[in-house]
Amino acid sequence: MTTEVGSQTGLKKEMSRLDLTMAGLGAIIGSGWLFGVLYAANDAGPAAIVAWLIGGVAVALIGLVYAELSGMIPEAGGIARYPHFTHGSLTGFMMGWAAFIAYATVPAIEAEAVIQYAEHYIPSFANSSLTRFVAEAILLVIFFLINYYGVKAFAKTNTVVTSIKFIMPTLTVLVFLFVAPHWSNLHYHAASPSIPGGFAPFGLTGILKAVALSGVVFAFLGFRQAVDLAGEARNPQRDAPRAIMTAIGIAIVLYALLQVVFIIGVPTSDLTKGWAALSFSGPFAQVASALGLGWLATLLYADAVLSPAGTGNVYLASTARVVYALANNHYLHPVFRKLNPRSAVPLLGLVATLVVGILALLPFPTWQSLVGVISAATVFTYMIGPISASVLRRTHDDAHRPFRLGGISVISPLAFVMGTLIIYWTGWNIDWKLVVAILAGSIIYAIVASRPGTSLDRVDGAAFKSAAWLLLYLVFLLAMTYFGSSAFGAPYNHGKGLIEYPLDLVVVVVAALIFYWAGVASGRSTDAGDAAVAQAAVNRLATEGE
Repeated sequence: MTTEVGSQTGLKKEMSRLDLTMAGLGAIIGSGWLFGVLYAANDAGPAAIVAWLIGGVAVALIGLVYAELSGMIPEAGGIARYPHFTHGSLTGFMMGWAAFIAYATVPAIEAEAVIQYAEHYIPSFANSSLTRFVAEAILLVIFFLINYYGVKAFAKTNTVVTSIKFIMPTLTVLVFLFVAPHWSNLHYHAASPSIPGGFAPFGLTGILKAVALSGVVFAFLGFRQAVDLAGEARNPQRDAPRAIMTAIGIAIVLYALLQVVFIIGVPTSDLTKGWAALSFSGPFAQVASALGLGWLATLLYADAVLSPAGTGNVYLASTARVVYALANNHYLHPVFRKLNPRSAVPLLGLVATLVVGILALLPFPTWQSLVGVISAATVFTYMIGPISASVLRRTHDDAHRPFRLGGISVISPLAFVMGTLIIYWTGWNIDWKLVVAILAGSIIYAIVASRPGTSLDRVDGAAFKSAAWLLLYLVFLLAMTYFGSSAFGAPYNHGKGLIEYPLDLVVVVVAALIFYWAGVASGRSTDAGDAAVAQAAVNRLATEGE
């Protein structure tokens, strides 16, 4: 096995704790708050507030694990590196490939959100799919150019943009709390008895569907930016964990309040057909107009262009780091490890992200159509974090951990279970595509890497043994989403209902715990992991000596 020691020394370490925190918040405060509140209300009614809390807690559990990992081994594209360190090439490739699928499409979804709100100013976007495509592609090119000029230019741009972005959702919460008069919406009952009413009109299943499909989990997933950019931070072992938890904590409070004020701001007259039928092209802006807040609506339409654009810029940066990490894992040709001589950024990673982002604009014409796919793919990649952290506790327990997670023996399996549930709630029609894409990519990689003279990391017997649990886990997910309850994922799910709710949740939880322990037991000490821990110690001593 080839080991890359000190492979990231060419990266410029210019990001501060504020820059890392703002990278996380910049990714979190994007299109999620602009559209997620509406789609969550469609699925769960006023109980969408609970969905945001559940999603926030689930992501916080995962974030705690990555806070330990990123402090222990700060790596560019860390999401794709940690499974390589603990389980070898096959598990690492499967997770890294899934991470690329998830990451590379986010700039496209944010560009789509920008243009969807920009229709308010430029009606031609709504009338011509070609015009929309060209405008969205231009946005992606702008994101590329910002990142091309280096991490310092990216960090400064993002910190300023995120500071501005944070103002609008905060102002919206404050204004709506004082002005929005429809507190009765929290327990609204339509005149027709056939329309579900009350705080939770669609029950617990509606809340759980909202977590997975309406953009709740999607909105929170931006915390990972501090993980992926840790390799370019000045003091990553201290700053990355704090940045992760700060971003998640602020986001939970902000999104829960945004859902509250949206619920009480919707005119009751718009609810005559129930929450499921509620429809807005620009949710907060249109509700503000209905409340007579024309000035706020104008600001919201302007911010709705800025917020997703800033998030798209952040995700393009992190996707390039994932490509760079895959190359450092020796899953890609060595050319992808080369950095731009002037700006020290992974240029080919940026180019690959730009190309995939433009292609992703073609088959998915709406914001909501991408959310479920991205959320499922991202949560899938995150679930290896709790397992890798537990393996590293066993193989490198004496390694320096600036943030050492207390209760990891409870938090890690709980985080894995929550992630598994979110994927299950997403439903068959999304999950099967994700699983097939991961398996197809892995088969192609194994074939290419087996050729004589290849520079790629081979899939040997040890790597396959360490990945067997993951292959069985994917098969289990497919089987459960197909044969499980038809209550989750509609209209995307095609569950046969052979294992009905709530028994299906019990089966998923028990199986997830079994797969978690199997994944931990399959982990091992690897050459790459040993080298990464040693290099982290060297870098820490160098930082302390400055």
